[in-house]
Amino acid sequence: MEILVKLKEKLGENIRENVPLAPFTTYKLGGPARYFFVAQTENEVKLAAETAKACGIPIFVLGGGSNILVNDNGFDGLAIKMENRELKIDGDKIKAGAGVMLGQIVSLALQNGLSGLEWAAGIPGTIGGAVRGNAGAFGKSTGDTIAKIRALNIAGEQVKIIELTKEQCEFDYRESIFKKNNSLIVLEAELSLALKDKAEVQKQMAGNIQSRANSHPKFPSAGCSFKNIIVTDEIREKIKTINPEGEQKIKGGKIGAGWFIDQAGLKGYKIGGAQVSAEHANFVVKVDDAARAEHVVMLISYVKQQVRDKFGVQLQEEVQYVGF
Repeated sequence: MEILVKLKEKLGENIRENVPLAPFTTYKLGGPARYFFVAQTENEVKLAAETAKACGIPIFVLGGGSNILVNDNGFDGLAIKMENRELKIDGDKIKAGAGVMLGQIVSLALQNGLSGLEWAAGIPGTIGGAVRGNAGAFGKSTGDTIAKIRALNIAGEQVKIIELTKEQCEFDYRESIFKKNNSLIVLEAELSLALKDKAEVQKQMAGNIQSRANSHPKFPSAGCSFKNIIVTDEIREKIKTINPEGEQKIKGGKIGAGWFIDQAGLKGYKIGGAQVSAEHANFVVKVDDAARAEHVVMLISYVKQQVRDKFGVQLQEEVQYVGF
């Protein structure tokens, strides 16, 4: 009660208790946030983070709700829903608040004949989440287009707003400094794009959307459950041993984690209401209303164990666990 009073003193009546998080996620799974606050400006994000820190409670930053799995028991802290949605364009640069949906930025780029985000057409989530996980597809990723990032640094005694260059963001395959360091929260992204014929941009985007529609499952999920595998000489030998045709699946020095899951015979495998998708083995999907986050965790663990035991390949989750 004392924490709630302190939160309300600083954040007003917009602070809510025991708010179910499942409706805010693409998985539609998980329990409530002990405290919940919608931040519509950078200053509100900063104030919420400062207040939570003063109260000694953890923070979870919620964007578009993709790539996350919330514990069935929820999150025992303050969930900050990012709705800072300022969006500006200046020539070939786009500035977007962390709460802007990636789809809106893709549309703005298309309207202005800007290339660099064709890969992102049809991908859910916010730009803040895309930066944090360095989201990508078709051999491209968010970090490719980033010029600079405004972020909140909640480490140390004082919460500060800082700017980071692209290099300082330490982008790597599905990684960034924001994923490695939870003390940094993305507030705004500046993207540097390139002028291109609008019809060409539209054609590429339409093709990517169709490709996703053809291969991605229709049941709720968090997106790909596992990172793709970087193909070393050792991995290449394993692929040849498992199924020589797998070499044709190597693209850009990586092979899909789903290939190993499929070769392990796990497509369609089910625990509770969670299932390895029969359409795309790198998706663990929610197939009925009885599904729980616990089922997903158990299934992901089982898939990792099976692939490790059968092929000596260690899968790494792409999904972020919240409240576990």
